[in-house]
Parts: sequence; C-alpha cells; structure tokens
Amino acid sequence: SYRQDGKVKKETLANLSHLPPEAIDAIRRVLAGETLVGAEDAFEIERSLPAGHVNAALAMARRLELPRLLDRSGCRERDLCMAMILGRVICPGSKLGMVRTLGQSTLAEECNVVGADEDDLYAAMDWLLERQDRIEDRLAARHLCDGEMVLYDVSSSYFEGRSCPLAKLGYSRDGKGGLPQIIYGLLCDQDGRPVAVEVFTGELHDDKTLPSQITKLKNRFGLSRIVVVADRGMVTKANITLLSETDGVDWITALKAPTIKKLARSGVFQPSLFDEQNLGEITDVEEFPGERLIVCRNPLVGALRARKREELLDATETDLALLKARVDRGTLLGADQIGLAVGPALKRFRMRKHFGVEITDTTFTYTRDTAGIAEEAALDGFYILRTSLTQTDVAATDVVRAYKNLEQAERAFGSIKGPDLQIRPIHHHLETRVRAHVLICMLAYYLTWHLKAAWKPLLFTDEHPPTSPDPVAKAVRSTSAQQKAQTKRTATGEPAHSYRTLLAELATQTRNTTRLHGHASTFEKLTQPTPLQAEALDLAAHAPVVVAQ
Repeated sequence: SYRQDGKVKKETLANLSHLPPEAIDAIRRVLAGETLVGAEDAFEIERSLPAGHVNAALAMARRLELPRLLDRSGCRERDLCMAMILGRVICPGSKLGMVRTLGQSTLAEECNVVGADEDDLYAAMDWLLERQDRIEDRLAARHLCDGEMVLYDVSSSYFEGRSCPLAKLGYSRDGKGGLPQIIYGLLCDQDGRPVAVEVFTGELHDDKTLPSQITKLKNRFGLSRIVVVADRGMVTKANITLLSETDGVDWITALKAPTIKKLARSGVFQPSLFDEQNLGEITDVEEFPGERLIVCRNPLVGALRARKREELLDATETDLALLKARVDRGTLLGADQIGLAVGPALKRFRMRKHFGVEITDTTFTYTRDTAGIAEEAALDGFYILRTSLTQTDVAATDVVRAYKNLEQAERAFGSIKGPDLQIRPIHHHLETRVRAHVLICMLAYYLTWHLKAAWKPLLFTDEHPPTSPDPVAKAVRSTSAQQKAQTKRTATGEPAHSYRTLLAELATQTRNTTRLHGHASTFEKLTQPTPLQAEALDLAAHAPVVVAQ
C-alpha cells in the first residue's frame, strides 16, 4: 500500500496464493528480517570414514566371542590385538601401515584404541603371544572332540632380513629361493576352521613338524582318540611308527609316486583292473602290515597329466635340439662343455628321467625313453590312500572324502598368503614378533572363515554343494550355484560378489561427522545401508556358531 494525494492506494506486486505453504512461510520469515540458509549450506560434513566393513567384521567377532577368546578380562592390550586382527581382515598390511589404517576407518574408535602407535602394537603382540596356548586350547575345546578328523598341513613364507633365528634358507613355496623363510604348520578341524598354528625354522622338512602336533593334540587338547589327515610328504616311516605307537591315534594319508610305481611293478597293484572302476582296496602285508590301501582313479586328472607330460617333453626336445644344432655346427665342443649345457636343459622341465643322452667331444644325441614314459603313463590319474582305520571304522568312500577334505587346509594357506590376509612379506626381526604375527594371521583367518561361511548367499560360493555317491569323480556345483555363476546375481537379485569385493562394497557405507551451520557442535551418523549392505551386516551379526559336540 502507499499514499497518494492524501489517499491510501494498493498495488499488487505478486500473487502468492499459488505458492506452496513452505514458500509462503519462507517469504514471511525473510520479510520479518530472518536470514535463511539453503539446505546444502545448513550442514557441513567435516569428515567421512568407511564404516560398513568394520561393523561387519566386528559383528562377526562379537558373535564368535573373539575378545573373550583372547582373554577373559578386558584391557588395552586386548583391544589393540582385536584391532590388529580386524585390521588384517579389512585392510592387511604392515604394523606401520596398521597405524595408518586405524585412522582411515572407524576401526580405532570401535576398538577404543585411538592414538595407538606402532610401539603400542608391538607391545600388544608380546602380550598376545604369552596367551597363545590358552587361545588354542579354547579353540580346540570349541571345535574338536574325541574321534575328530584333524587336518594338518604346512606352508612357508619368505622373510625380509636376515637377523631372525627362525629365518633359514630352505624349499620355498613362494618361488623365492634366494630369500630366507619360515615354516608354519596349521591344525584345522574337519571343516577347515583353524585351531592352532606353530612356527618352525625355514630349513626344517615338513615331516619333522608332525610329532609336535601329535603331542599337542593328545596332551594339551586332551583328546583320547583322533584321526590325523595329512599330506603324503608328511607321513614318513618314522612318523608312521610314532603314530602307531601313540594310543588313540589313526591317520589318513597318501602314497608317493615312487611307492605307487613300486607296487605296480611288484604286481600288488594292477592298473588294468581299474579300467571299469575307479575305487578299490588292495593289501600289502609285507610293506604295509595292518593298513588299508585304497586305490582311486580319476580319468580327468589322468588326461590332464598325459597332456602336460607331452607338452613338457616337447619343450625339452626343443631345448635339446638347439644344443644339438650347436654341436653339429661345431660351436659347442668338448664332452664336459656339452654336458654342462645339456644338464640345465634336462632339469628345466624335470624331464631327465624320460631321455637318454650320449655325449662325446664332438657329438650329442638324445632319445626319448618310450618304455619309461609308457610305464609312467599307465599310472596317470591313479592315487593310493593309506590309512590305519579299519573298514568297520570308516568306509573306503569316506576315507577318500576325508583326504580330499585336506583341500580346506590348503584354502586356509591360500587366504593367509593371498590378498585376503597377506602374511608375507615378513619384516619382524624378533622371533617372538614373528610368532605373534603368524598367530594374528591365523586368528584373522578364523574370523575370515566364518565371514565367508555367513556370506555364502551373497558370494559366488556354492551354498549347498551336492554330495556325490562317487567320491573320486569330479565335484559338481549345485543348480543354484550354477545359476549365480551364469547370471552374476544372487537368489534375491543382488549382484553376486567375491569376498574381497563384498568387503569393498561394505566400506562404501560411511560414518559422517556433521556440523550445523553457525554452531561448533557436531554429530555423527551412518549413511543408510543399501539392501546388499544391510543383508551382509545382518548375516554377520546372526551367523550360527558351530561347536564340537
């Protein structure tokens, strides 16, 4: 309104009747002198930390009562050890890297270790190692019972440095022959859950690690009867004697290739009898008194070995042909020089046994040992299991399944040494710290094993693998697993994941620290989980925990 010539007049500047109520209210507040702030300016996110993967791992750890497994009473050392175990699961790395990891997610606050440095972590490792026996005893009580089939296998990891008494040169499974290494033996229950781990010096042979495990199972864990399932390189004659003389101990293992060849030559084992069957039992009362020998034949493995042998023979012949050409041209002369060149060529693909060579000062010839090759080919696809269990104790089919279950221990090493947990390279110099490092990795795998089991519906993993009546035949996947592999989707339609990509997906759920405009106070809030994240968190928090009966 305005006054003109002494009269009050009105002029319509804008018609607000068509505006929504909130717009009218905003105009009214501006006209009243208030300062309005846009929604995007009302809140300031000061920091965003990945939280979903921490919450999932922590939920599973609490479900497993992992803190109480370390120690019954809470303390800062226990919190630091939990942080190292969880950190190894979500972002494996060195202890110095772990200090950074603590501040790059919500892990430090969740574990109440804010401000911890590497010296705190090292002190906590010493604290943890003092409790290793008690931790393993609790795991054994939880997952092992009398009559249990216990899986045992060993592996090695290379070591950076030369000052640790455990680090020795030996056979390197990492292909790092020039670096010292350590050896560690892992005891698992029949489903592959780790129960105990022990570190040995790097030059020790695998079979020398078994006696201490038998003592541990019998004396420390108090098991009156056990069945040890071990790889063929583990059970030597001395170890068989030890197992036989230990009351309540049986074993399942396999024969080495030279022993199988010896049985075939003696006539005890006749491969031709297995043309129409792939499983049978034989006896050799002289060499293996009181034991069962179970012969298995896998045609697929046989075909694979035959093809690989032919490829290696061809590759070796290619190298030998090059050397022969040099000799024929006169650029390589002298029996000693020719021999020095031929040796590595035969050793390269380990085909020395299949070739005959004749070397003089001016000539070099080679021929395939066709008879030896045919003799070896006749055993392609065969393996023979050896056990002290009687037919009354365990059927032959179950013996085969038990031995093939040793794959679970190999998977454990694949996870511990692979991208999941990254036990290597090892930088610790003190023997106690190396042992504590391996123990942390074992406990991290214990947590990882249960996470993978709980998340099977979300992963490409087969949730319900069918049990074949023929244990020797190739394993097949269930229909639902094949469907997941083809569609790349779970049963609920969500994208199927690998274990690592699911952790990465969970990490996208963040905890935001937010400040109100014009205020110094802040508040924290988790972002809303996606349906996939919500399901993963729920599965981790409510996963069933299986214990020995």
